[in-house]
Amino acid sequence: MTSRLTRRLLVALLGTAALPARAQTGPQPELPKERLVIVTRDGRRHAFDVEMALTPEQQAVGLMFRPTVPADGGMLFDWGSPRESTMWMRNTIASLDMLFITVDGRIHRIAERTVPYSLATIASNGPVRATLELAAGTAERLDIRSGDRVLHPIFGP
Repeated sequence: MTSRLTRRLLVALLGTAALPARAQTGPQPELPKERLVIVTRDGRRHAFDVEMALTPEQQAVGLMFRPTVPADGGMLFDWGSPRESTMWMRNTIASLDMLFITVDGRIHRIAERTVPYSLATIASNGPVRATLELAAGTAERLDIRSGDRVLHPIFGP
């Protein structure tokens, strides 16, 4: 099997972000940022400036090799359409909170305080439009829970 076919099969089975980056030895350059707001069930609004991981190459590298994530930053992985999202922490130094977000902007699941360097799969457990990675402890600190709403253009008005 060719490496291209193998890669396509892995993307179909595991999702883009679970693929190893080719010979990646350091962080990718900072990606373009956009404003994103999380509205909790009590109406509190929390704004973040997140990097947009849009291409398979950007998504494969994600936040690998970055020692920290800003308290008001993170990375949004836009899958383009609803799908099962599978992530891992390969070469990821900083612990993260991963928020799996449905097509209408609702938080479906949160994986808190992920383990750096772990190869364990972290799954959305259902179809999602995007995955948001924030600094570990952010969900607890801001009382963000499943069912809260994420405001960003990819989720509509």
